[in-house]
Amino acid sequence: MHHNAPPGNQNGNFLPEHTRPPPLDAPDATEDNVYQPFEDRLAFDWAYYHFVELQSSEREINKGLDLWLAASLKAGNDAPLPWSSAEEMYQTIDAIQEGDAPFETIHFKYAGPIRPNPPAWITETYELCMRNSRTLLHHQLATSDFANTFTPKPYRQFNHTGDRVWSNLMSGDWAWHEAVYEHTHGAMLVPVISGSDKTTVSVATGHQEYHPVYQSPGIITNTARRAHGNGVLPVAFLPIPKTNKRQRKRPEYQCFVCQMYHMCLARIFAPLRLGMTFPEVVRCPDGHFRRAIYSLGPYIADYPEQVWLAGIAKPDHLDDNLNETRRRKHERTDFIIKCFDPGIVWENYGTRSDVVPFTHGFPCADIHTLLSPDLLHQLIKGTFKDHLVTWVNEYLHLKNGETRALEIIHDIDRRISAVPSYAGLRRFSEGRDFVQWTGDDSKALMKVYIAAIAGHVPSAMVQCISTFMDLCYIFRRNTITASALATAEALLKRFHELRSIFITEGVRESISLPRQHALSHYIISITLFGSPNGLCSSITESKHIKAVKEPWRRSSRFRALIQMLRAIIRMEKLAALRRRFLREGLQYPKDLYKLAQYINEPDFPSRFKSFLYSVRHPNRPAPDDVETQVNFSSKIHVFHSAIARFYAPSDLCGLCGMYRERIRCNPSWYGHPRHDTAFVVEDEDQPGMQGMHIARIRLLFSFTDYETNEDGEQIQCALVSWFVPASDQRDPDTGMWTVKPEGTRTRRPVQVIPLKSIARGAHLLPKYGVGMLPDYVTHINALDVFHSYFVNPYIDHHCHEFLSD
Repeated sequence: MHHNAPPGNQNGNFLPEHTRPPPLDAPDATEDNVYQPFEDRLAFDWAYYHFVELQSSEREINKGLDLWLAASLKAGNDAPLPWSSAEEMYQTIDAIQEGDAPFETIHFKYAGPIRPNPPAWITETYELCMRNSRTLLHHQLATSDFANTFTPKPYRQFNHTGDRVWSNLMSGDWAWHEAVYEHTHGAMLVPVISGSDKTTVSVATGHQEYHPVYQSPGIITNTARRAHGNGVLPVAFLPIPKTNKRQRKRPEYQCFVCQMYHMCLARIFAPLRLGMTFPEVVRCPDGHFRRAIYSLGPYIADYPEQVWLAGIAKPDHLDDNLNETRRRKHERTDFIIKCFDPGIVWENYGTRSDVVPFTHGFPCADIHTLLSPDLLHQLIKGTFKDHLVTWVNEYLHLKNGETRALEIIHDIDRRISAVPSYAGLRRFSEGRDFVQWTGDDSKALMKVYIAAIAGHVPSAMVQCISTFMDLCYIFRRNTITASALATAEALLKRFHELRSIFITEGVRESISLPRQHALSHYIISITLFGSPNGLCSSITESKHIKAVKEPWRRSSRFRALIQMLRAIIRMEKLAALRRRFLREGLQYPKDLYKLAQYINEPDFPSRFKSFLYSVRHPNRPAPDDVETQVNFSSKIHVFHSAIARFYAPSDLCGLCGMYRERIRCNPSWYGHPRHDTAFVVEDEDQPGMQGMHIARIRLLFSFTDYETNEDGEQIQCALVSWFVPASDQRDPDTGMWTVKPEGTRTRRPVQVIPLKSIARGAHLLPKYGVGMLPDYVTHINALDVFHSYFVNPYIDHHCHEFLSD
């Protein structure tokens, strides 16, 4: 029996090894015009620019066509434009056959007993807007952008030490079990990941809500799923019943809404049901055809929606007898419902007997197994923001009184606002005291919070949050090893012990909370489904922008959903990966000595020539008079940023590919100088900080030395100053390494290093101490004014893993 899903032809017959895939068909193209249904390349680019990039309104497109026509006439060109109006351009877009998966509307009504004078929700007609999930899946599977980011068969991955590694969904035990034990007969297993999340588009128009359902093929990698593109697409918009408060409390209304929810989901994924038993031939991202068997995969949802999906109550006493907790299953639930009265089923087992989960009608599908962990709402927004950050503030008020507590919180905000800049780090100009939190706000705050509260709260409280952060950053990794899971289990136990500080200090009476309880299920979920960051509701929330919010803004607001669906289809038809590389015009002197004067680094020439001497004479020490011994007359070219490429430590085999990170050295970044810090490799054989130094980038440049390289190959370098270790041990409270600037505030020694010695960016947090932060300290000068700094392991999960050795 085959389990390796080999390529085949369009009839599903296996092909000889190393057979090239057949050429892709271009359904719109002809020999005369490959841009059909567009007139030419210019017409396509113009439509793409206005509809996708600018998202121009119909009025704006008509204005643009008028200006295009006027410019043509002025130039003496009387050739007609591709379109005379925006409506004609829309017709051309609609004529695109590639990626066509239209929406249809299904109408239905309440079918239960109707009493006299029924409420409006009973007589109302509801609309489910959906598209064929099978057709949509075929389009997603055939996307060539995923050619290097899909895995056509389940696998078990091990790192160089023999540790089991979990990364993408196909590396987990669930996919392995589905492929091996559920009789795929050599076909490629294609799990269908789904997710839903209600969202609000406009407060001004009465909190207009939409409830999109998304679909993603489980064979693409987590990285591809998180990226922009069609790895995750809306497959349906669920109806949202509305009624008054009194009716919302009635059992028959609650039952109807829940049953309708599951009925809609069952209808949405019904086109896939036959393909869950009998394989069908599909085209894959690499261009090959393969026989595929479908399966309902993990479902992405936040906690309230998980309750709806599972048809359960919100249980109390979550943390009692954790080791004895039994996972729910369809069979067990059906047995309980069959044997007991509905009241007993609800009160004793927390299960609804009047709701049948939508997965009941699909082969080998059980919603209780398929609910995936949710990093965003359980860890980042939930435990960290809603719980720990809130509890710290409550502690400060209980301990210090209102006036003093506000002073301390203000200082914490000042510390956060003074954190040095870093690529991708959100800067809190007013600290954490903003009105509406987003997931990105919480993620950014996690990176800088511990250093800000250290000295203001008890050590045990800092240790508690630090332990949670370590746990969280393991769960957020792209690849998670068996050793990391064991560490996470120990950290979870320690966190449960340390969080009692909030009870001891009178902040909480109990910590039995659903979102913290969910942490106990992460270990088993990771072994089943791989890294949770590929199944996080942040993926569906980010899709709201393209699938809901932007189409809403370009609608007329009246019967907006139909217009939104049309915009979504047109965007998908036009969408292609286009990236524009912006080049900055740099006006630096290219002479070595003039450049040194320009950047105000008088030691640059001698340091540069010392480096150049080491390039020319790698086995000799530089002489004392190196400036006179080394001749250099070539030009130096300065650039403002560099890309660091690295593998995550747990993924040295590179299954998910290299990671890229931009490091900046810019004299005017949003009006202020920016000089990032980075890890520089000192000894590749030593783990973590033992083999690294921290450097601050003073200049990024390249030059050509024809004496050592006649071909004129560029040598890329960085001028850096150093942060040296402040201690050979981690800080006992925060668990972070500490460093201090080399030299004095007025004179920092510099050195030229090869760019390739930079491993990746580093982020430093000032060691604020116990006093109040002076007003003159900001994020702009924070790297210049403190005596010592923490090396921040929480800037991203790669860095956390990197420094955990």
